[in-house]
Amino acid sequence: MKTTIKHKEDWAALVLRVVIAGVMFPHGAQKLLGWYGGYGYGGTMQFFTGTMGLPAVIAFLVIVGESFGSLAMLLGFMTRFTAASFIAIMLGAIGLVHGQAGFFMNWFGNQKGEGFEYHLLVIGISAALMILGGGKWSVDRVVARRLERLPIFSGKLAYQEGK
Repeated sequence: MKTTIKHKEDWAALVLRVVIAGVMFPHGAQKLLGWYGGYGYGGTMQFFTGTMGLPAVIAFLVIVGESFGSLAMLLGFMTRFTAASFIAIMLGAIGLVHGQAGFFMNWFGNQKGEGFEYHLLVIGISAALMILGGGKWSVDRVVARRLERLPIFSGKLAYQEGK
């Protein structure tokens, strides 16, 4: 548990958090709100469950993971958990859709589908954040500091007889 809450005052983690949040937010907003040319929650659920055949719970978790996860990542709240969820989402996207299109994005419209290079970048950034934690200016760091004051996390537990 101590390892999970441990965070450093790291500028690199802050930069990675802001970048990944900025990249993931529009994807989540497309799926949840219909922004940026997306289909919104209903359309995305229909596509994921009907066309792609995903279980509704998985479709829901992808939508929530991308939309609320990007906001949590921006704040540095539950950074390691959110990073792990981004990795799971991207591995699913590669395995179910983008892996068959090859590596490269479809910049010139001459291939069938989009490749998975973007997904690998999200996985790499997320893996780094799982290692680093939230870093500077993160909610995780504030929580970690407060938890470190508790006897159970500081290693200062003392058994007192009769109490």
